[in-house]
Amino acid sequence: MPTLVIVMIVCAAAFAFWSAGRAAAERAGALGRDACRASGVQWLDQSVHLQRMRVCRLDSGWLGLERTFRFDYSHDGIDRHVGRLVLRDGRLVAFSGPAAREPVTLDAGSSR
Repeated sequence: MPTLVIVMIVCAAAFAFWSAGRAAAERAGALGRDACRASGVQWLDQSVHLQRMRVCRLDSGWLGLERTFRFDYSHDGIDRHVGRLVLRDGRLVAFSGPAAREPVTLDAGSSR
């Protein structure tokens, strides 16, 4: 009986880890797609790829995961460039990729 409880706990932890990873990948995909749309470039492969995952200290002081994703984009459909974005606890903390054609006004009062 105690073995079954341990197996259930391990399975629940594995599912939570997998679910959080999928949510982060979906968020990264949406951010990459939006960045490409805003800059007028083509988002290639319609996907993001996890490059790195590491344990980090969150702003709250707790330990969390930082995930680095890679995506590809093209200016003319022939060239291929790599964009990267870093999510920490679901929040975008770093981005390198296509620049917007028009200047974007950032809302200083926004928490994201």
